[in-house]
Amino acid sequence: MYCYNAGNPAGNRCKRFYLSCTEGCVAALLLTTMKKLSLLASALLASAYACADEPNTTADVQKADSEIRFTAERITLPGNEGMGMLGGNYLININKNIQFGPAVYGAVTGKRGGFFTGGAELSGRYEVMPKVLAQAGLYVGGGGGGVAMVGGGLMVRPHADLLYKFDGGTAGVSVSQVRFPNGSIKSNQVGLVMSLDTNFRYSPVSSIGKMLNIDDRGGMGFDRIAVTAGAYKPASGVTDLGGVPYTGKIGYAGFRSDRFISEQVYWGIEAGAAAKGGADGYAEVLGTVGAETPVFGDVKVGARAALGLGGGGKLTVGGGSLGKVAVYASAPLTKDVFVALEGGMLRFPDGQFKAKFATVQLGVELDTHRERGEARTVRGMEWGFSGAYYPKAKRYSGSEEGVKLVGFKIDRDITPNTYFSAQAHSAYDGNAGGFSVGLAGLGVKTDIRPNSFFATAEVLSGAAGGGGISSKGGAIVQGVAYAGYDFNSKARLKLGVGRVKSLKGEFNSNIFDVTLTVPIGVASR
Repeated sequence: MYCYNAGNPAGNRCKRFYLSCTEGCVAALLLTTMKKLSLLASALLASAYACADEPNTTADVQKADSEIRFTAERITLPGNEGMGMLGGNYLININKNIQFGPAVYGAVTGKRGGFFTGGAELSGRYEVMPKVLAQAGLYVGGGGGGVAMVGGGLMVRPHADLLYKFDGGTAGVSVSQVRFPNGSIKSNQVGLVMSLDTNFRYSPVSSIGKMLNIDDRGGMGFDRIAVTAGAYKPASGVTDLGGVPYTGKIGYAGFRSDRFISEQVYWGIEAGAAAKGGADGYAEVLGTVGAETPVFGDVKVGARAALGLGGGGKLTVGGGSLGKVAVYASAPLTKDVFVALEGGMLRFPDGQFKAKFATVQLGVELDTHRERGEARTVRGMEWGFSGAYYPKAKRYSGSEEGVKLVGFKIDRDITPNTYFSAQAHSAYDGNAGGFSVGLAGLGVKTDIRPNSFFATAEVLSGAAGGGGISSKGGAIVQGVAYAGYDFNSKARLKLGVGRVKSLKGEFNSNIFDVTLTVPIGVASR
């Protein structure tokens, strides 16, 4: 059992919530927000509570307010071409007026399906009159795709919004500029913005391994996370952008996170990318809703539907909006680990591509839907942003050039010295706009003490593609070793060196990584 007493110091460490710095505009944004993040970290972890062997009281539990924000706008590309763009942000309140968090933007209408960027958003807002808010912010990230003119991939989006506050969220209009400084896109537009208020519960790092009574979820509130692998079988007559019919399958890898709203019904998010089959560069991000029920003991069957954005890899996806429907069966391997088999159909409403698919999923139960509090173990979790550099990224053209990426990571402890990691990275410099990476895997770490050095190492696999980098098929593996320093359990800086390699392509490079993390404790199931 993942629980220790006060006499076991090895149990009172670990976990993260990342932020990092690279250089250029990304570094400027991240460096200027480090002070704000340290305030968030202090808010998250300021109180050092004494741990007892019996269940703790609710005094050991803190609450962080946050919001899920959506934007919709139509940007203008060179040649007066229109592209509908949808954005999604998860923002944490650093204080009453300042918010910070990860964000992603992608094409949803037009003919640039596969255009994605991911990065960070910093925003501030003030009440100008009752229920009316003025908001301003800046997004900086990397990405591209969809044959758009993005240069190295760096995207900057300053915006100003006027919002109406209602019970549970806000809605209003947004004036923004979308600009790729080393590309050809610069567009000013008016769009719509809506946010939904939420929050999460967490405990100080000193509570990791202890027990507490709580009826709320911890971390970002997901009940389970799963790594997926499978294949899309394109329908007969479907061709790629070059008019070549598909004759085989497209391998797929990704991950999902679900949150239950009742014992049977849930919502969640999923993301993935092509890993084989000549469609490297294809990626997708979706929201999903589903329901499941037990049929034989702990064996469950279910069905779900998903809507989102996808494209790249020469798939004929139109503007990039897509839908999925699927049925599945799952069975537990252990108390916390399960396996699931799923089959379904995918379609792009304004594109030609459609396919049947089948996946296998290996998942971890993080939490459960509950109606009342109960004694639960606190485990470690870390979130954050990272900057990475590939000094020699082989291109299909035969050249080699360095590529810089910005990334977001979520780590969740399995045991005191092992963790599960899910990561997403996108290029922002190096003439590889549109190159993106999705990874999942396991890591190990030494004991972590406040104000001390530590070490971690992780082995990950996943998919990568786009930007002309030779990741043939898309499947990659990556191993990185880190040396880190813990800033009194409020933030952790990690410097990593490793190797990333395409399984079939010529992409094979060293990797250098800088990551700033914030660790918290979250109640597990």
